[in-house]
Amino acid sequence: MSFPKGFLWGGATAANQLEGAWNEDGKGVSISDISTGGSAKQSKRFTPVFEEGTYYPSHVAIDHYHRYKEDIKLFAEMGFKVYRFSINWTRIYPTGFEDEPNEKGLAFYDDLIDECNKYNIEPLITLCHYEIPFEIVKKYKGFASRETIDLFMKYATTVFERYKGKVKYWLTFNEINNGTNPVGGPLALGVLGDTENASEFIHPVNDDPEVRFQALHHTFVASALAVIIGHQIDPNFKIGCMQIMATSYALTPDPKDQILNQQHNHIMNWFCSDVQCRGAYPRYMNRYFKEHNINIKMLPGDTEILRDGHVDFYTCSYYMSFCQTTHDNREEVAGNMMGGTANPYLKASDWGWQIDPIGLRYALNEIYDRYQMPIMVVENGLGAYDEKGEDGMVHDTYRIDYLRQHIEQMKEAVEDGVDLIGYTSWGCIDLVSASTGEYAKRYGYIYVNKFDDGSGDFSRERKESFYWYKKVIETNGEDLTDVDTTDLRP
Repeated sequence: MSFPKGFLWGGATAANQLEGAWNEDGKGVSISDISTGGSAKQSKRFTPVFEEGTYYPSHVAIDHYHRYKEDIKLFAEMGFKVYRFSINWTRIYPTGFEDEPNEKGLAFYDDLIDECNKYNIEPLITLCHYEIPFEIVKKYKGFASRETIDLFMKYATTVFERYKGKVKYWLTFNEINNGTNPVGGPLALGVLGDTENASEFIHPVNDDPEVRFQALHHTFVASALAVIIGHQIDPNFKIGCMQIMATSYALTPDPKDQILNQQHNHIMNWFCSDVQCRGAYPRYMNRYFKEHNINIKMLPGDTEILRDGHVDFYTCSYYMSFCQTTHDNREEVAGNMMGGTANPYLKASDWGWQIDPIGLRYALNEIYDRYQMPIMVVENGLGAYDEKGEDGMVHDTYRIDYLRQHIEQMKEAVEDGVDLIGYTSWGCIDLVSASTGEYAKRYGYIYVNKFDDGSGDFSRERKESFYWYKKVIETNGEDLTDVDTTDLRP
């Protein structure tokens, strides 16, 4: 078993989690910029009015804005074939309402893309990765208003035209199906129920499912229009969707559990990708909308836009799986922006996310059977507490074990016949956690000396996994064995 020739190995990040420089060179405030720090035990908060003395992790992050050349050079040393990153909308249009883009923001991404191309690293750019301008959130409640579609299209058209010929792969919206959950309202859709008072990140106040699903519809239209216009600007563009793939099993053979799991998968794992990959709303949503008193307002032409603007390829994040049950004797566990019932056959990470490599193979087969289009896994990784050993290096063998098992299952999926074309593990360099807003939850192959108490000099150091992943890429996934770092100590 082997990966196809030309397989795209690399890593993934998001602007709000690594760039910092939140108000430099004309950048405006995004929804992530008003999100405070938190921890595994204390929820982040959205604070529409900045609170003095409160920590906002996106404001500094890991200072990639000033250190991108150093970081891309390290990615090149590992042998990256592709680097997934996002453009922060508010660097290009600070409020979203400007008639002309911010040239300094465009120039920064020019330089970043050029640096990738210098090392033959293919840029994979996410247009909107939880970075909706806060002024749009305040005026329109994000995509709850149809006017936001035009604002997004102005932004998308600007960057498509600016970077055509230098970028081939694009994603429209990050984890768009997070919008089916209350926590995804502010992040994925810009729907913040209260734009004057602080609210919890996990339980946003005044969540209105009808407003949220209407916003999701507008986001579908915006994504489809971006695909259509992107292909007009550059026919060589490949434009994909990006979903949270949270593999879900029925906890028991009880038929009621089977139906509950099917319903969960319909809403969480298939609804958004059905629209984006197949170009139409799936029939099972009719009953869901009816039973939840949700009425989606569509304009004439929306159906044709969705049909014509289906994506070229499918991508997803994959970290863990859940179970579903109708029975009361269940244990709840955490996960990527959501929770679920624990699987008694699985172990969990330091943050309680259940580790299920086989679930990735299962998911990839389900996705490919459903859509028959190329797939990339664009987020996968282990958030963990990292500590340096006596030799000064982080020996993150636990991360290597996690990644090895998932890569092995991707190889099985390729053997099953899945058209898997790339893998960008999440947080290839330590950055701020999206779910908890802390540095302590580290994912990277590169250790960043920055800590939640504010200390640290942002210096970068290679972990043991850095050398391991370099070998994986060199051998196109053939050699997944451990590495000897004896002669590689800092």
